[in-house]
Amino acid sequence: MKVLVLADDLTGASDTVVQFARAGWSSLLSVSGGWREEPVEEAVALTLDTRRDPHAERVTARAAAELTTGTLYLKVDSTVRGRVAEQVRGALAGYRRHRPAAYAVVCPAYPAMGRTVVDGVVLVDGAPVHEGAAGRDPVTPVTESDLTRLLPGSVRVDADGDLAAALRTAGASHDVVVVDARDAADVERVAAAVADVGPDALPVGSAGLAGALARAWRPDRPVTAESIAASGTRRALLVVSSLHEVARAQAATLTRDHAGDAVDLLITPEEAEHGAADRRAHALAAEAAATLDRGEHDLLVLVGGDGAAATLAALGATGIRVVDAPVEGVPLGAVVGGRHDGLAVATKAGGFGDPSTLIRLFTAVRALGATS
Repeated sequence: MKVLVLADDLTGASDTVVQFARAGWSSLLSVSGGWREEPVEEAVALTLDTRRDPHAERVTARAAAELTTGTLYLKVDSTVRGRVAEQVRGALAGYRRHRPAAYAVVCPAYPAMGRTVVDGVVLVDGAPVHEGAAGRDPVTPVTESDLTRLLPGSVRVDADGDLAAALRTAGASHDVVVVDARDAADVERVAAAVADVGPDALPVGSAGLAGALARAWRPDRPVTAESIAASGTRRALLVVSSLHEVARAQAATLTRDHAGDAVDLLITPEEAEHGAADRRAHALAAEAAATLDRGEHDLLVLVGGDGAAATLAALGATGIRVVDAPVEGVPLGAVVGGRHDGLAVATKAGGFGDPSTLIRLFTAVRALGATS
């Protein structure tokens, strides 16, 4: 069985496909294009860069239509930033070329990161998502927390009872079915129901549902750990392109309390123009590539999807071989292709974590190096 993940940005693709790696699937984040060549890996994530794209529906539909074998997973932001409705419509349109009776099952809950869905409303740490940091996002602010309003024509079902039967019933008359998930057990029930329904249920969610599906689709899969050459004996390069307030707080905490001589920081200025995200990302990527070319770093950490994609492109990379997440929501892997092939790399969405997340990441990676 192969799983192909379509994601709206790079960090989301990474934190989703790593869920399959943790469940024992060989996993790759691809930044080199579509699905035209049969992937060697069992789980492959493709970054579509549709979060701000006015053509998100068309781009997603084209990518979904290219899927001829395997199972599709549509990754959307756990705080529903970006063009979620367009992504769902596009994925469903493309997928229906192969599965005409398909319908989308939407559950962006990621309880391990404080994201839940209650009565169809996306909550972050118990509050409607639009009332928190995602509502103040400088690039894609969230204005609606209710998924049934965000996804017109959708219907909501609970995760209680015979969920597979409820999905089949709702999917017979609706294109989009929204499912509540108040905790990790609910997410596991959603995944089990999707697996029971089979390929007519197109799963749409974040890393939370992806992890549960990785286990549901391969319940007896043996997990074999892979290693990444990140000894922690030299230096790390931290590249923060995200303007999200969570990412800025993490960088500030690291700089104030922990960085010392082991971490070099490149960060987009807070006063940067909000309407020039692509230009900011590429300028930061060029600086990151030039810094890495000096050969002084053995770990690259990318915070923010736009800058992560631009940095990998500047390095000539074709993807990331994703292995594990030493800190929840922060996948670790190795660069594939380009002049820094094999370099250890971690990625993190701007809004994930708390102020100490980056400190915990560097501590964990150094511990891995000490035991390798």
